[in-house]
Amino acid sequence: MEGFLNPEKVLNQLGLEKDMTAADFGSGSGGWVIPLAKILEEGKVFAIDVLEEPLSSLQAKMRLEKISNVEIILADVETGVDIFDGTCGLVLMTNLLFQIEDKKRALEEGKRILKPGGKILVVDWKKDVSLGPKEGRVQPEEVKEMAKDLQLKIEKEFEASPYHWALILVK
Repeated sequence: MEGFLNPEKVLNQLGLEKDMTAADFGSGSGGWVIPLAKILEEGKVFAIDVLEEPLSSLQAKMRLEKISNVEIILADVETGVDIFDGTCGLVLMTNLLFQIEDKKRALEEGKRILKPGGKILVVDWKKDVSLGPKEGRVQPEEVKEMAKDLQLKIEKEFEASPYHWALILVK
């Protein structure tokens, strides 16, 4: 679909280094993990999802694309992930917040595993677009408020696609 969300284009705005460690909260079957793993060719990506089926699909894609720098974790980001504090330089929360109850808790967990100066990329559905889910949409202002409460700095806000907004938060 023309003009839809392009992970590579969005990731290129982050100034990533190829040896970084990153986590994708709600990775699903790897729409962001695969391009991220290719950029972080000397680094590592934690692919985290609450559902086994998409993670299984991701494993098959990784074999097909010969990607070996991804660690798959079955976990709920609202209750905590098995990653040490301060491990990651980047946490992705792309099309995640609209799906979960405790959005602030997910941001807290992202902050916990971030190194100082690490970034959280939040991408979610715009309020008034016809595509996508009807329920649970969260807007940038709400996320900015939660970020402020968690002492996360807002580095950048931009349009990720005609249907999605994006925020880059810094620890």
